[in-house]
Amino acid sequence: MHVLHVASEVYPYSRSGGLGDVLGALPAEQARLGAEVTVLSPWYAALAGTPQEVWRGDMPGVGPARVGELRAGGVRFVFLGLPAFDRPGLYHPDDVERFCTFGRAARPVLEALDLRPDVLHGHDWQAGLVVAHAHLAGWRTAFTIHNLQYQGRWNLPEARAWTGLPEWAFSSEGIEFHGDLNLMKAGLTFADAVTTVSPTYAQEITTPEYGEGLDGLLVRLTLEGRLSGILNGLDQDRWNPATDPDIVPFRDPAGKAPNGERLRAEFGLDAAPILGVVSRLADQKGMDLLLMALPELVREWNVVLLGGGDPLLTAALTGWDHHPRVAFVSGMNEPLAHRIYAGADAFAMPSRFEPCGLSQMIALRYGTLPIVRATGGLVDTVPGDVGFLFGDATPQALTAACAEACRVLEDRADWEARMTRGMELDFGWESPARHYLELYGGLSAGRPAAPR
Repeated sequence: MHVLHVASEVYPYSRSGGLGDVLGALPAEQARLGAEVTVLSPWYAALAGTPQEVWRGDMPGVGPARVGELRAGGVRFVFLGLPAFDRPGLYHPDDVERFCTFGRAARPVLEALDLRPDVLHGHDWQAGLVVAHAHLAGWRTAFTIHNLQYQGRWNLPEARAWTGLPEWAFSSEGIEFHGDLNLMKAGLTFADAVTTVSPTYAQEITTPEYGEGLDGLLVRLTLEGRLSGILNGLDQDRWNPATDPDIVPFRDPAGKAPNGERLRAEFGLDAAPILGVVSRLADQKGMDLLLMALPELVREWNVVLLGGGDPLLTAALTGWDHHPRVAFVSGMNEPLAHRIYAGADAFAMPSRFEPCGLSQMIALRYGTLPIVRATGGLVDTVPGDVGFLFGDATPQALTAACAEACRVLEDRADWEARMTRGMELDFGWESPARHYLELYGGLSAGRPAAPR
């Protein structure tokens, strides 16, 4: 089977978060299982790699284009270079237009390269238009929602000409959404199968609370048997406490202590337990809840927080940096993230919603017990006899869960038994990769090209 993944980023060549991590791991695992796997992504000016140019030409309605290739881990990486992506960084305010250009150019370029996969698998809204054009050409398609909150919307009268889609597509049964073009909806509407990155999130997004206005369509997809949840995996070679070069390596709870000592020394912390946080600073991640809970948390915990994002949250957390039990580092720093995962006693994720989440899987692998809100992938990955789950998205509920963790921590045998169970959990990519291959095998190319 030849699988073509399409995404806006892929680790280690381009990455801003979890999407890039998934595209760095899932294709390689599918290749290991015997599939022929290609990944298509933009050729950014700041791409961390030097593709070999294999094609150059002019695309009608798009302009000059070029294609470069790299091969790694049994995967063929194809990078599509367009003028819209010849600038620093990955994402910009005009991304809807940029990824419409990418979406229009993708299939003709693939055909010019004689690349016709058995299944085209698009990821998140940036690939929605690629999925639409592939489906119209009769290709079998799958589409994965990594975060439904981000949908690629733009005023439809202006954006209509960007897409290259037939006129009938611009309806409420197509890609129109409250007067806007919606590229997430394009992927949902045209894909033969739609997945989310955890089973619980697949259920949650069919409700008004989590559906971001698309819950009606998602209910229909569920009834048609086209929506399911496949839990993300974790790159267990990259996140391995026994071989991690950024920490004091360890294989069991008894070997974890030196990392806690190093983290205390690094930030001048006292003997209280350490609560770690590595997160985007965003309302989705519940960082405002953590901020409001801090006055209570520091009574029992040292809090070490690494993250960047919302400038108001950044400023508010910076104001806590003088506190002897709070260490806040703004931005992202991967070696420090590894030290926090390894050195903290517990790890907080008070997310309002969480499609899957990788941080809690990493924390479990490093013997750091997660304290998480019971939502999305957090429900699917944190067992109740290992971590601590709470229901309400409030600072009070977070504080109560942290207090419970502190009480359990007093029983060292119980705590270390939880650590052992967490470190033994298998979050590898083999099972998700097999699930996706089974999904592809069941797809039919017979669905009508036009939504009815």
